[in-house]
Amino acid sequence: MKLSLLPVLSALLVLPLTGRAETPPEPLQLLDLDAWTDTGIWAKAGEIHGSTQEKKWKSVTPGVTVLYNGAEGKTTNMVSKGEHGDVELEVEFMIPKSSNSGIYLMARYEVQILDSYGKADDGLSFGDCGGVYERWDEGKPEGSNGYEGTAPATNASTAPGTWQTYQIQFRAPRFDAAGKKTENARFLRVVHNGVVIHEDVEVTGPTRGGAAGPEVPRGPVIVQGDHGPVAFRKFIVRHNTFK
Repeated sequence: MKLSLLPVLSALLVLPLTGRAETPPEPLQLLDLDAWTDTGIWAKAGEIHGSTQEKKWKSVTPGVTVLYNGAEGKTTNMVSKGEHGDVELEVEFMIPKSSNSGIYLMARYEVQILDSYGKADDGLSFGDCGGVYERWDEGKPEGSNGYEGTAPATNASTAPGTWQTYQIQFRAPRFDAAGKKTENARFLRVVHNGVVIHEDVEVTGPTRGGAAGPEVPRGPVIVQGDHGPVAFRKFIVRHNTFK
């Protein structure tokens, strides 16, 4: 049965963080354009194939099962209409050769999407596929503006043009009654193509390219759309409450 996404999105992403509802809402799959703002030329397709040799789509078939960032593979970032705190994501994505994207939790903390196929584990960085991206401070001396960031524990990437998966458990930062942050955000677990690549990674603040301004208890999901072709055929959000 096809569900209307907007009321489900609202119900799912505004639950309080004091505990689960007695009957948790059904998981929400964010493949409908109506679930996002700032969609630019993001579009739907039936099937899509990424080139294994170039940073471009090889073919696109009309339909509604795949969400992708336009024929040229470059458009605006999508921002979810709902906001979240603690959350679990299940994502299935695909990129062509040399392409690049990312998923920002709470608009601030990025898990990288990149064509890292074949790269040796000892050469991995925060910028590779599955990396928790670095932070950035323009006030630091040139050459040291970037700091922190966590590389994936191993390279679980498959070849460009193939479908890949993320399962992400994310714990939002905590704040006291006065609004002062008491605990940093954490990626509790990130699984890439069935392989655990992160466990309990602390993020002391927004990663590079994340939303400006102070950290907050809740925020939207953002998908990067301006760095190269990317497509999704699963994007499930489940509200959670982690200790």
